[in-house]
Amino acid sequence: MALLAPQFAWLEITGFCNLACRHCYAGSSPQGDHGTMTAADWRRVIDELGSLGVRDVQFIGGEPTLHPDLPQFIRHARSRHMRVEVFSNLTHVTDPVWEALRLPDVRLAFSYYSDDAKDHDDVTETRGSHARTRANVEKAKALGIPMRGSVINVLQGQRGGEGRRQLLDIGLRDVRTDKVRPFGRGADGAAPDVSKLCGRCGRNKLAVSPNGDVWPCVFARWMTVGNVHEQSLRDIYHGVAMQGARAELAAAHPEKAPRAGGDPSCLPDCNPSFDTCSPQLACAPDAECNPTQGGDDRLREPIMSPHRTVRYSNPRVAGTDC
Repeated sequence: MALLAPQFAWLEITGFCNLACRHCYAGSSPQGDHGTMTAADWRRVIDELGSLGVRDVQFIGGEPTLHPDLPQFIRHARSRHMRVEVFSNLTHVTDPVWEALRLPDVRLAFSYYSDDAKDHDDVTETRGSHARTRANVEKAKALGIPMRGSVINVLQGQRGGEGRRQLLDIGLRDVRTDKVRPFGRGADGAAPDVSKLCGRCGRNKLAVSPNGDVWPCVFARWMTVGNVHEQSLRDIYHGVAMQGARAELAAAHPEKAPRAGGDPSCLPDCNPSFDTCSPQLACAPDAECNPTQGGDDRLREPIMSPHRTVRYSNPRVAGTDC
């Protein structure tokens, strides 16, 4: 059974973040750093992704806008005809980043937690973060930058629904909701569990870390399948370690295993209005391929979006049935 070529890549360009969100799957914080990958390393990775036929990349972190070379990375990806999304907390955006975000086929995604500033800041554990994010949402809107919001339900009693409605009311068409993923700080000290992944990791997608490690998915951070300092991405994607990771995932998620005729990265529940299940929509760290929720329901336009939010009994932090 032939494995389809990769179509989507997460490029985690930094582990440094100015916030310390309670649920961060990457465990990012102000104590993080940009890792061992140089600007030349990232350009080479982008070139290799282009040669592999990757269509979509998402720059993540940490907080990607804090990496001084993000604008050149965006431009380099566009020079390879890739569509780009930057996933940000939108609290720190420099003029060069704004300029790069205005390029064609570049869009912005951001985390949001509540219409109430105190509520939002309680999740980020950073006073003033809500005000900065809201101001930059308005600026991006004024600049005409395509955006989507991601409202993640973290705390019991959090006004996530009101936050989503607020973003829709200011004119965003794409606002999704998500649950806490049980990885990083979101795991609350529990060991990583392959059964908590979606089951499609490593098929048509991959992630590269600030230190060059390659994972099948940004959530599968313990499943390192190679390092771009030592091997080409082509060799890693088709290598024995990645094949082993796919086999482990298939055993844990038999319902998601590849079927005869191709890879099921896009399952039948994808929105049929899309000619393919766009990885840029379906494979972000906050989304699964499920057209039944998300977007502005007032517009009656189903889009790819995450599973429903589930709250567990912990009075402070919501859980997940991912």
